[in-house]
Amino acid sequence: MEITYLGHSAFRLRGKDVSIVSDPFPPSLGLAMGKPSANIVTVSHDSANHSYVKGVGGEPRVIDGPGEYEVSNVLIAGVATSMEPMTGPTNTAYVLRFDDLAICHLGDAHDKLTNQQIEQIGDIHVLLIPVGGGKSLSPVQASDVVAQLEPQLIVPMHFRLAGAEMDGLEPVDHFTREMGVKEFVPEAKLMVTKSSIGHETRVIVLESRRV
Repeated sequence: MEITYLGHSAFRLRGKDVSIVSDPFPPSLGLAMGKPSANIVTVSHDSANHSYVKGVGGEPRVIDGPGEYEVSNVLIAGVATSMEPMTGPTNTAYVLRFDDLAICHLGDAHDKLTNQQIEQIGDIHVLLIPVGGGKSLSPVQASDVVAQLEPQLIVPMHFRLAGAEMDGLEPVDHFTREMGVKEFVPEAKLMVTKSSIGHETRVIVLESRRV
């Protein structure tokens, strides 16, 4: 599987037979994700910076809330991480199972997970996690959630990026220090298979790039 960071909370996950884009954002954010094509788009919540579906090419199936889905041989579990009375879910985390891997995209989770949410998410290999604070997890909170879910690979998102029209987000190195990573070199993309993933917990910082 190839994982590319498009910026903010957006990723492209490309497997053998399917491509998925998560939380696409508009040009008004100040970043450019290009025009990724996908079979599936997941939307964690209805903020414009997480739900710019028309920025994705192809004719993707849009998944935008809690529930269980199967699309193009991908098993998708949407888990509500926050609710508002009379409104319903205000953020959905997604677990995507395909190519023998389980990837969790936490969307704009803003607090530690409950035991029920941990059970619903289950065992995962890769965690895409907000780390920059603001309306989502702070670096300290993000490290706590990593300890709750125990993934092998952690890929940070939703942190300060040059050019982004987002105030108040912390840089990614605040999170990496919380995780005990003193130095890192951002990678262009992450290639991962079940056999290559290993057993040690690793933090992988990806470059923000358009596709």
